[in-house]
Amino acid sequence: MIAIVDYNMGNLASVKNAFAKLGKDTVVESDPTKFKDYNKLILPGVGAFGDAMEHLKERNMIEAIKEFAASGKPMLGICLGMQLLFESSEEFGKHEGLGLIKGSVTHFDSTKFEENMKIPHMGWNRMFTKKHPLFENLDEEHYLYFVHTYHVNCTNKEDIIGTTHYGYDFTSAVACGNVFGIQPHPEKSHENGLHILENFIKL
Repeated sequence: MIAIVDYNMGNLASVKNAFAKLGKDTVVESDPTKFKDYNKLILPGVGAFGDAMEHLKERNMIEAIKEFAASGKPMLGICLGMQLLFESSEEFGKHEGLGLIKGSVTHFDSTKFEENMKIPHMGWNRMFTKKHPLFENLDEEHYLYFVHTYHVNCTNKEDIIGTTHYGYDFTSAVACGNVFGIQPHPEKSHENGLHILENFIKL
């Protein structure tokens, strides 16, 4: 069974509906003591990094998420949920993250942008991917839907499995052992996004 972490910072219904389209039931779970009972965990997220970490802390979810990651069972962070997997963020100040993947979260550097490029990075863009089970049956480059102002800087290059170009190349998908993260929203990315979720189910 797959749990979607409910910490009041994610578009839970659309993620749940995406899995339903694939014929897979999920549970929107707000009780951290039950995380260990699931086979897979989804950490969604919409909003600011600091607020998200505070919500996780208030709900006693931080250690439960870390324990799930340590169990070796697959875990997927989506959008802000991916950023929370990292050690820190500079969004509205300095904030500590979950520290499951080495690296930090930083604002887009608009000095590297071409004319008429705006922040946030919003809309359809290509992801260039390495060969990985998450991207089975997808081309090495495929379009997905993005909405974000910050992106991750991944310390270990071997953890990077997807990149996207917006002014410059940035990391848009990561994998560190059993912990995975994708910056775009698969639940908003039509067939390509559903393929990624279906591949996660198979892990």
